[in-house]
Amino acid sequence: MENKDYENNEWYNLSVEEVASKLEVVIDDGLTEEEVSERINVYGNNELPEPEKESLAIRFLKHFNDVLIYILLFAAVITIILGHYIDTAVILMVVIINAFIGFFQENKAEKALNSIKNLLSLKANILRDRERTEVDSSQLVPGDIVIVSSGDKIPADMRLVQCENLRIEEAVLTGESIPVKKVSEKIEGKTALGDQINMAFSGTAVTAGTGVGVVTATGKDTEIGKISKSLSEVDEIKTPLIKQTTKFGKMVSLVILVAAVFMYAFGYFIRGFDAAELLLAVIGLAVAAIPEGLPAIVSIILAIGVQNLARKKAIVRNLPSVETLGAVSVICSDKTGTLTKNEMTVTSVVTESAEYEVTGTGYSPEGAILKNGTHIKLSQEYLLKEMLKCFRTCNDASIRKTENNQWTINGDPTEGCLITLSEKADEKVGKLKVQSKVPFDSEYKYMAVLVEQNNEKVIYIKGAPDRLLDMTDLEPSDRAYWEEKVQKYASTGQRVIGAAYKKVPQSVTTIDHEHLTEGVQLLGLAGIMDPPREEAILAIEECKKAGIKVKMITGDHKSTAMTIGKVMGIGDGETALEGKDIDQMSDEELAEAIMKFDIFARTSPDNKLRIVKALQEKGQICAMTGDGVNDAPALKRADIGVAMGIKGTEVAKDASQMVLVDDNFKTIVNAVQEGRRVYDNLKKTILFILPTNGAQASLIIASIMFGIAMPLTPVQILWVNMVISVTLSLAFAFERLEKGTMERPPRELKTPLLSGYYIFRIIFVALMISGASLVLNIHLHNQGYDQAVVNTVTLHTIVILQLFYLFNCRSERNFAFNKDFFTNKAVWVVSSFLIVLQVALIYVPFMNTIFGTAPISFNYWIIAIIMGVVILLIVEVEKVITRKLGLFVK
Repeated sequence: MENKDYENNEWYNLSVEEVASKLEVVIDDGLTEEEVSERINVYGNNELPEPEKESLAIRFLKHFNDVLIYILLFAAVITIILGHYIDTAVILMVVIINAFIGFFQENKAEKALNSIKNLLSLKANILRDRERTEVDSSQLVPGDIVIVSSGDKIPADMRLVQCENLRIEEAVLTGESIPVKKVSEKIEGKTALGDQINMAFSGTAVTAGTGVGVVTATGKDTEIGKISKSLSEVDEIKTPLIKQTTKFGKMVSLVILVAAVFMYAFGYFIRGFDAAELLLAVIGLAVAAIPEGLPAIVSIILAIGVQNLARKKAIVRNLPSVETLGAVSVICSDKTGTLTKNEMTVTSVVTESAEYEVTGTGYSPEGAILKNGTHIKLSQEYLLKEMLKCFRTCNDASIRKTENNQWTINGDPTEGCLITLSEKADEKVGKLKVQSKVPFDSEYKYMAVLVEQNNEKVIYIKGAPDRLLDMTDLEPSDRAYWEEKVQKYASTGQRVIGAAYKKVPQSVTTIDHEHLTEGVQLLGLAGIMDPPREEAILAIEECKKAGIKVKMITGDHKSTAMTIGKVMGIGDGETALEGKDIDQMSDEELAEAIMKFDIFARTSPDNKLRIVKALQEKGQICAMTGDGVNDAPALKRADIGVAMGIKGTEVAKDASQMVLVDDNFKTIVNAVQEGRRVYDNLKKTILFILPTNGAQASLIIASIMFGIAMPLTPVQILWVNMVISVTLSLAFAFERLEKGTMERPPRELKTPLLSGYYIFRIIFVALMISGASLVLNIHLHNQGYDQAVVNTVTLHTIVILQLFYLFNCRSERNFAFNKDFFTNKAVWVVSSFLIVLQVALIYVPFMNTIFGTAPISFNYWIIAIIMGVVILLIVEVEKVITRKLGLFVK
């Protein structure tokens, strides 16, 4: 079949016959397998286009794109020229291992996200070769005949050819949460997407009724596919930490180059060193000063953060986003399903004679109907029983228990909760046989059914209270009673549904709107609400303590949003900004208003985007939730876009940096908490690693200035740097969240990576380690020990001193010996591993050959340990003094 440009046709303008003719299909027969095979070859699979990805080779080579790595590679070239091939091999091995660590850790987050995508694959019921069958939605082609019913997701763009009370919720595409009633008749003239009521679009959901459609577009040619294609290239994220480390790397590189040139000139012209020997010493200086293990350990800490978040049901797309989470100052959250359970629940019922409380939440029939706190007997509550019959019969939904013992609905959520209500009665309320029906219509706002019971014909009506009250002949005082009840429920954030009935003659066999203009008797009202998640209320309180503002953005009415917000601790219950207000504001006016309001009601996706921009204008780090295609721009613009894993579209996930598996607000707060933990641990790692580099660089500089032998060779320096990074530094990835972390305000983005205190601490500790090591080195050298032994003792002393310094860095704010001293088992594991490596380095012959070391006396272990204890205590005293003097940067 030739590729016809079907996607450019305005299918809604065509009749069913014209559509079938263009797509070369017989509606009652469907396509043949041969036609399907031919069209698959032309149009491809019905799948959203994947973002273009760089090749594995390019992604791997990117991990070499760092100024510090360039210096190491330059050092490797020099060592080759000088004939120090072992040094060259070790330097290159370090560089390659670092690249592999970053490469593999970066891929883990994407694999986790793909596993979520695989859970969302769709099946489609279709007609092929005159037989109904189920196929994977990826195998659909233009011309396929698809049958849909309540609860289904639309698998491709379709022109509807049959509709039976078909209603489709299109919020993912249009942003409109109210289900759209569909028809099969053609539409005249140019029509906007949201008004193409004879079309069904991929990714939308059937909430009621059944329908048949012919596929007009698949994959990238669908409406969602077109938007997905334009958003497939997600901008590269430059988080605050990445910017800081990039700047830090350039600064270190400049300092290293200046120091190297100066020391070479000093050594050559002042001390008279041999040029080749001096060049090797300068290379040692460069290698000593470079924290070559830092990129690897940063990748590992971030990757462990990603894995922790995955266990907490938050899938992060890339490693740097974990760190950004720690800086979030505002969370903009959707209401339904994120702050609330997205399970409509009847919480109260009122009849003419009594009020009832309903226990239990969600669609599970567990719970009871109480009157004055006591379980009722339905047989003694006539009006309530009739009301439940009305709700049960005038209903197109159903509830069922899934394999994992969860209750779910097929159909409209409001109708589903009314079924659950009837199931909570102490006796079964059956669904009566319906003889005729007036389907729900948004224009009339009610649904009615004709039934027969006890030899009487009765019309049951369910709908908006105001419409039902208009059908009655109530006295003004009686109507005022009911209107007062409606207002009472609505003021508490409940949606109110009314139940009514009307007796009609036996001769009536069909009903329409004319039968309901008068004579209707109101049975009662039910108050329905989407209950808040208890854990979300606690999480919002936690956000307040952490200085994080929470803003609710919802499509609900202003009054409902304010009421729910107040219950959850968002806003004051009296002020809110509506989407129509935002539309009338300039960007400057919105930027001024954005911090005053916490509730945003009746919002459109465009409003979300403007809210994000306004918050960023105010210097806020914004996390934004979303699930629809039209939310993608706001998700992409936000510092952290958070897509819903259950109800979110693939487009929303592609535009976001994080996906919530459970669509729960508490999960976002858990992610922020993890982000703060990760950032604190990264800072601790830097505070720990840099004194090692400073100490070794100081030793090299001292040796050149004093004209003594090099205390360490380049390969020995690399051993110290990498063994500290690969073993000891890894322990910080497992440090717990420090007490009080979630009670501090979010850090400011301009906070430097190395504060004044950090610079002081790094220099202070580096001088202590280098000073102690240098004294020992000179002593041994003067005693006439072999150079290999002198170097080994010096190397070993630095490693042991750094091991003790590890305990100083585990907490920035608390004394090292506290109740959490033994909580991080990783500290003891890596410390033991380090000792094993040191024993191998010193006493295994082939390690002696590679690294130029030699066996040493046990006395030097004792000396190093004593020196380590002294440095540990000195740093703890320094922490107390700097805190008391107010020098500690919180």
